[in-house]
Amino acid sequence: MPLNVAIQMDPIAPVDIDADSTFRIAEEAQARGHRLFYYTPEHLAFENGAVTARGWPLEVRRERGNHFTLGERAHIDLRSQDVVWLRQDPPFDMSYITTTHILDMIHPETLVVNDPFWVRNYPEKLLVLTFPDLTPPTTIARDLETLRDFKHAHGDIILKPLYGNGGAGVFRLDPQDRNLNALHELFTGINREPLIAQKFLPDVAAGDKRIILVDGEPAGAINRVPAVGETRSNMHVGGRAEKVGLTAREREICAAIGPLLREKGQIFVGIDVIGGWLTEINVTSPTGIQELERFDGTNVAGMIWDAIEARRAGR
Repeated sequence: MPLNVAIQMDPIAPVDIDADSTFRIAEEAQARGHRLFYYTPEHLAFENGAVTARGWPLEVRRERGNHFTLGERAHIDLRSQDVVWLRQDPPFDMSYITTTHILDMIHPETLVVNDPFWVRNYPEKLLVLTFPDLTPPTTIARDLETLRDFKHAHGDIILKPLYGNGGAGVFRLDPQDRNLNALHELFTGINREPLIAQKFLPDVAAGDKRIILVDGEPAGAINRVPAVGETRSNMHVGGRAEKVGLTAREREICAAIGPLLREKGQIFVGIDVIGGWLTEINVTSPTGIQELERFDGTNVAGMIWDAIEARRAGR
């Protein structure tokens, strides 16, 4: 049965149709006969008891430079939709958090993917703390003394914003580095949030593996290899995607976290694993669908829609 599907995302015009996961999700939905409605986060509102959005009916096509058509602009009650996708990119700031509170008001009668309550409570760099046996040594702190103690204990560390994304603001501080104080001053001068420090994992030189889970089950993985001279493997900063399989350790990680993700309505999740250690669980706006589909020939977007349609049918 065709579904009414609203997609809350960043502007669609500049997306890379060969890489963007939201575009691929929309393309698969349209192929299944679902009706699409698109709006950006600033056009989500709560009005007199209703959760509304101002946006456009959407058609997508795999034509570079001509990849979408918008219908007549409309003002809709999101309770009229069967599914709402929460797909704008981080940073996970108060604007992002506010959208989860508003969308909470229509879920689960309208299925919001991923479940906004648990997106809010399980941001990527925090959910991993639930699984300390799977993660490298990690500290979250704003206090400089605590961060100094962590660096003294581990020598070579990664320091990054707690709610950042795309590799922005990620620093490696090796045993000879003297920049911790300056970086602390810089970050604490910008905002009031803590920082996250993790022990540096040398295996990142061989790649940072992105594993995609659909409704708690692994769909496959891609390996993201840092560019020469880079510590960061994010494709936003020049990382290269490679075909890769899953190790026994990585399947163990997926088995450990999968039931919780499924229970909390996190249908599309991307986890990051370096050298057998879980570093992030991305639930806000994970990526990697198109790269995995090209490498493995798997219709990952189809698997995601199968899971969504099954949840809708189960109601």
